Amino acid sequence: QVQLMESGGGLVQPGGSLRLSCAASGFTLDYYAIGWFRQAPGKEREGVACISISDGSTYYGDSVKGRFTISRDNAKNTVYLQMNSLKPEDTAVYYCAIGQRYGLVPYEYDYWGQGTQVTVSS
Repeated sequence: QVQLMESGGGLVQPGGSLRLSCAASGFTLDYYAIGWFRQAPGKEREGVACISISDGSTYYGDSVKGRFTISRDNAKNTVYLQMNSLKPEDTAVYYCAIGQRYGLVPYEYDYWGQGTQVTVSS
């Protein structure tokens, strides 16, 4: 059974940094990508970044390019999201998900973690 567990959220001041972790288990090579998504109150779920499980290629949403970095540690089955230069508009619940296609479309991902809250505020 596929399981995903996010951690690392919290409260940070504007301009600060956080690193989120996504520990994954139970998946097979049928799955191609792990993605990070976020959802703010009253807004649709937004794709943030994704990474290929096999070759590590990455893709970012326009709103986070140059500020966020996604990476993976295959030995630990963990994917990270390093978030720098955080802005109040980055405030949301952040989810990781695993899917069989590479991209930032939420419905193309099959399994989801429970989410971790990130709040950017002074």
